[in-house]
Amino acid sequence: MTNNLGFACSGCGSHHAELPMNYSAVAPYVWEPSFADSADCLLSSDQCVIQAQHYFVKGLVEIPIIGSDEVFSWAAWVSLSRDNFSRSADLWDTAGRETEEPYFGWLSTDLFLYSPSTINLKTRVHTRPIGQRPFIELEPTDHPLAIEQRTGITMERVRAIAAAVLHPTDSESK
Repeated sequence: MTNNLGFACSGCGSHHAELPMNYSAVAPYVWEPSFADSADCLLSSDQCVIQAQHYFVKGLVEIPIIGSDEVFSWAAWVSLSRDNFSRSADLWDTAGRETEEPYFGWLSTDLFLYSPSTINLKTRVHTRPIGQRPFIELEPTDHPLAIEQRTGITMERVRAIAAAVLHPTDSESK
């Protein structure tokens, strides 16, 4: 979902036609391109296995936009235990899977805009109906991302995020 009014970018000074309301990480932060050719590794749009030892699912860290019905989201990766990953995979195409208890996980996406790092924040992964990404609930700590998830962000913050993502400085990007 995007805001069709666009925004004046503080990063480049230009007007961008659309204000992105979500961003997505391609892979968990520990993924390396060399893993793509390994038989014990898998990277799909929703699941990842690394060396048959580390298991991940992609879900959404959703943040309400203050004063609106809109939601901003980060599509991020969460590591799960082998058992929880297997359970999640077994239920992937099962109607009613959203009744599953949340799975414990560790956030495995480095959202460079946040300090300290978002790597290994504690989460609960809530399964949703078929066709919907899981909801990632962050542990209610004083981490800036967890605070934003609990209290919401302004449209001005969404614009600042867009400027930072579209025009990262060398120190911010990996």
